[in-house]
Amino acid sequence: MRIYKVKDYGEMSRKAANIISAQVILKPDCVLGLATGSTPVGTYRQLVEWYEKGDLDFSEVRTVNLDEYKGLPRENDQSYYYFMHENLFDKVNIKPENTNLPDGTKEDSEEECARYEALIRSMGGVDLQLLGLGHNGHIGFNEPAEDFAKETHCVDLTERTIEANKRFFASADDVPRQAYTMGIGTIMRAKKILLVVSGKDKAETVAKAFFGPVTPEVPASILQLHEDVTIVADEAALSKAPC
Repeated sequence: MRIYKVKDYGEMSRKAANIISAQVILKPDCVLGLATGSTPVGTYRQLVEWYEKGDLDFSEVRTVNLDEYKGLPRENDQSYYYFMHENLFDKVNIKPENTNLPDGTKEDSEEECARYEALIRSMGGVDLQLLGLGHNGHIGFNEPAEDFAKETHCVDLTERTIEANKRFFASADDVPRQAYTMGIGTIMRAKKILLVVSGKDKAETVAKAFFGPVTPEVPASILQLHEDVTIVADEAALSKAPC
């Protein structure tokens, strides 16, 4: 596990974008695992900027996203499909048919999860998986639990996650209660993992996840067992870590 300590969110975003860019340049047809939420926005913005300068080519890149709310249509501005198009896909030359997310409109959870898991496997797996870190240690929508979920599954969101996401909706009642997400096992099969984290409010979680015991009660702690993990964190996020 490599940990890069950077000054602030802007530097974190540039460092993460640099790592993703290197992956795209070294393997133009790579499979990128992508994440949503506020933390990766700066990274995507930097990638778009470099694309506009002619430094990056996404024409052969394929993507799979970590998760999607269940029940939200793609045109809903809070769906992760919408988020990815707004922040990255519509601003670079990636082919629409090469972008993949779980389909939140599918009611049959078992069928949709099996389809998505098979899709990832058919692509040869993920070359580089981008992750954020939830306040309760979740990655994707893998919430604290008694064991680690292995594959793509439908999850009931915790009240803390609903509370954290309600700022994006008109009210907490509008936040979906379920989501499709890659499982911990699916994430751990990625060849490389890049986690970005910023802010003092994540400091305690960072300390628990990466300097504490590996436990499903802190889902991100499993990353300690992956053979190629890079964490890019700002000073505030690392303020309670023993490093």
